[in-house]
Amino acid sequence: MSNTYQIYLISDSTGETLDRIFTAIKAQFKNIDYKIHTYSFTRTENQILKILSEAEKIPNSIILYSIVDSNLAKYLANISSDKKIPCFGVLGDLILSFSKLLNQKASHLPSGQYALNDEYYKRISAIQFTMNHDDGNLVKELDKSDIILLGVSRTSKTPTAIYLANKGYKTSNIPLINENSVPQILKKNPKITCVIGLNTEPERLVDIRKNRMNSLKETDNKSYTNLQKIKKEVEEARNTFKKYKWPVIDVTRKSVEETAASIIKIYEIYKQNG
Repeated sequence: MSNTYQIYLISDSTGETLDRIFTAIKAQFKNIDYKIHTYSFTRTENQILKILSEAEKIPNSIILYSIVDSNLAKYLANISSDKKIPCFGVLGDLILSFSKLLNQKASHLPSGQYALNDEYYKRISAIQFTMNHDDGNLVKELDKSDIILLGVSRTSKTPTAIYLANKGYKTSNIPLINENSVPQILKKNPKITCVIGLNTEPERLVDIRKNRMNSLKETDNKSYTNLQKIKKEVEEARNTFKKYKWPVIDVTRKSVEETAASIIKIYEIYKQNG
């Protein structure tokens, strides 16, 4: 008998929310094998029957679903029960609880989080801004940023900035070689907006940069991965952040999501004090 669990992720929309929830769940259980079966835009009983008929034939099947139509969700739960397949909904009870708390009936519209509202357009604008202000571009417009990230090479500035942009924050990022790399607009007004330094352990940075060089098949630039040079870079960055009194986040072994969460907290404090 196979010990691999067959995880069926069934969603009436893109499945992004469900995928993230399962990623969080499986992180809690190590040394377990999973095979993921993703079904997006599942909005009819026929679709559900077809999926469950397949799941029924495979041992260790588990259903995880995100369906806002209460009748369709109930149908899925009932058929799963009849077929003795474990089935878990991630939205039903939550929506019902909020409906009672807010004293308002839920719309039960699939893809409601993707409605073309002001928040959506704000996010699109932030993404466009962030892409245009990546890697030290358009420094004359830094004052239009919600957040400015500074850090030495390979401290996850760009992926963190893009993640923040998807949350609606206009984010600029600036590579830091030494204090001379700091744009004049920031030197004149270090508190022009929420400015945050990203730093990391030199030893960790060596590994990251070596991997980067290998992926590009470059071998000439030895100084880029030299530990002593990197230690000097990191120390100079630390001194620069201290000089301008910018908060610093150590990104060593932090995921982009964890770094972004810390940045958002700092930004909220900045706005409160601003």
